[in-house]
Amino acid sequence: MADSVPDEVEELLTGDPVAAHLATCVDDRPHAAPVWFRYEPADGDDRPVIEVTTTGRKLANVRENPRVALSIQDSDGGHPEWTVTVRGTATVVEDETENERANRRINRRYGADPDDWAGNTLVRIAVGSASHRTY
Repeated sequence: MADSVPDEVEELLTGDPVAAHLATCVDDRPHAAPVWFRYEPADGDDRPVIEVTTTGRKLANVRENPRVALSIQDSDGGHPEWTVTVRGTATVVEDETENERANRRINRRYGADPDDWAGNTLVRIAVGSASHRTY
């Protein structure tokens, strides 16, 4: 069975929508950029998954090196209330129908038009570990 993500972390990841910073690495150089995300809890023996849709440098990096991290936080006036760090393995999903569905799920979470960023590609991140801190 996959490692579980603590309930308190799942509550933070499924609560109010906040941006995450997706960290990728290629050629021993880090690259971090903000993304919207959607968390899917573990199902049976499967690991929990975080979905992002992206393009450009982030997508190219994931194709070359699937090891990624996400840094997520909520703050008030620049003062953090909580932080979550997730490390995992990313898979690029090439299926057009799956990309469209995921894009709509993520946009719905953030209150955006369902078809915004329709050209982005789905990346599913199998969560390997998750840690958090509240302030």
